[in-house]
Amino acid sequence: MNTMKKILLIPTSALLLAAAAGSAQADSLPMDRIDDVLTHSNDYGFSHYEEISVKGRGRVEVEGWLDEEWYADVDFSLDNGETLEEKRERLITGAWGMSEDDIRQALDVAHQEGMVEFEDLDIDKSGIIDIEGRGENGRELEISVRQGSSEVTQIDRD
Repeated sequence: MNTMKKILLIPTSALLLAAAAGSAQADSLPMDRIDDVLTHSNDYGFSHYEEISVKGRGRVEVEGWLDEEWYADVDFSLDNGETLEEKRERLITGAWGMSEDDIRQALDVAHQEGMVEFEDLDIDKSGIIDIEGRGENGRELEISVRQGSSEVTQIDRD
């Protein structure tokens, strides 16, 4: 009887390992879903974006500024814009980051380079926007673009 239990446990363990390995892959969205993300973010009050991350299961995390003092980190439902989780803090550094136009321009450049799904967009203080996503072949693609331009500073194709 113990032998039978061991035989049944091996396939179950293998399935769990396969599921864990599959969940390690980042979640992504088709490029045109940025419209939904930006609509919900604008409705919430974001004016400047520091990072947008796809969290899977219809969920996206947006970090950025609501005005010159308030920084927010918010998880939205992509389906209906419902706020699932939120954190706000008052900071003295002042608003900075990507505008909606910066995001659209960076994604246009990424699309021209073959990206069809995005996972993460973020900007650093030097004005470089990093876009992580996937090409048509499903392979990872990372593109860096200078804010306010179509200048690609780096491309990594995995």
